[in-house]
Amino acid sequence: MPVYEIEQYEIHAQKFRVRAKTEAEAVKKLYAGEADAVGEVAELIEVCNDLGLPAEEYQDLADALHKLGVTVDDVIPSIRSIEEID
Repeated sequence: MPVYEIEQYEIHAQKFRVRAKTEAEAVKKLYAGEADAVGEVAELIEVCNDLGLPAEEYQDLADALHKLGVTVDDVIPSIRSIEEID
């Protein structure tokens, strides 16, 4: 039986600290990579089903999933990549 390596999109939360004069400046610095992460582990919020492999480009996989009862619209929900490794 083959082994597959699958990357899944997930939504995580991570706290950061940054010195700034205003909230807006703090956010701008965060976006610029100028904030320091608090702790080393991000908290998993949920799987991100809004992103995924384009069903049109992975039609065989989308069809096979549909036959298994998995709902597939424009994207194969949450899947970033899938590769047979063994």
